[in-house]
Amino acid sequence: MPGRDTHLVVVGPYHRRMRIAMTLNHMAAPAESLAVAMALDDAGADEVWVPETWGFDAPSLMGAIAVNTRRICIGAVLPVFTRSPALTAQTAAGVDALSGGRALLGLGTSGPQVVEGWHGIPFARPLAELREVVAACRTVWAREPLTVDGPRPIPLPGSDDRPLRIITRPERSSIPIALAAMAPRAVRLAAEVADRWWPLFATPAAISGHWGGPLAEGRARRHASLAPLHIMASAVVGVGDGDVQAAARAAARREMAFYVGSMGSRDRNYYAATVSAIGFPDEAAAIQDAALGGQREQAERMVSDAMVNAMAVIGTEDSVRPRLTALADAGVSVLVLSPSTPDPIGAVEALRRIMG
Repeated sequence: MPGRDTHLVVVGPYHRRMRIAMTLNHMAAPAESLAVAMALDDAGADEVWVPETWGFDAPSLMGAIAVNTRRICIGAVLPVFTRSPALTAQTAAGVDALSGGRALLGLGTSGPQVVEGWHGIPFARPLAELREVVAACRTVWAREPLTVDGPRPIPLPGSDDRPLRIITRPERSSIPIALAAMAPRAVRLAAEVADRWWPLFATPAAISGHWGGPLAEGRARRHASLAPLHIMASAVVGVGDGDVQAAARAAARREMAFYVGSMGSRDRNYYAATVSAIGFPDEAAAIQDAALGGQREQAERMVSDAMVNAMAVIGTEDSVRPRLTALADAGVSVLVLSPSTPDPIGAVEALRRIMG
């Protein structure tokens, strides 16, 4: 059936399920992104994720991908501040209907730079917003009357209207929800209420170490009706000879320097805080110093080999295999190729060969 985990793969001396996904480039034109998604579908990728920052919206492209692909699952991380909970649920249900049950819903808070600087919406109570939208989506998809007790209560206080339910019957009564989260409290919430947890910069050591406590706390609160939590991990991927590896390492440096150095102020940059907390405080500080001083190339040089080795998947097929095994051992079940990956189709094909 479309949308189900269908690939039982080998990443070491034993069998594991690991899905292969890719995030599209938020700077690309929609037609270009659609072509990439169609090629990923043909190459055997399991999922494609559409970004939404301050370029094109995500749902328009999700719909186009839905009607132009056969088997790949389609997701997007939608900022919870920019749509009502009901509209978020309707959007995911619409993509699910168009695709025949292949939708995935990612939710994140984004950050003040996007929420306040682009949408003009106060960045307040992010965890309450996340919890509210998750609950609302599941209520809508189950076709139950929508009532929400949170930052945006439904029905509004004093309203005499009866709660409404979605008019149409969704393709599925439940769509997988991934929370994109790196801060410990948000990670704990993901482990409690979501189907998946997706940090941007993850290493096997950080999953068990830095995030181990919040994950355990969240899982302890997890409702028995929910399936076990799936973990996603993003990485620039380059599998091949020296030229392939060099291009991938350069791409990884550019990506890390951009997020750590430029996605936020010195005091409010979740990516810099995470990279520092998972073992690279000196590099994070140096990258920020350079990037905030307008020295982009210097910021890229401050990304150490150790950072690239820890957070990218680059090497020959033989040398990449232990890296995949380590991620699987840490609980990762979805490997997400970064949009910075130089040759995504080649990377997907190589990963499929490695995994069997």
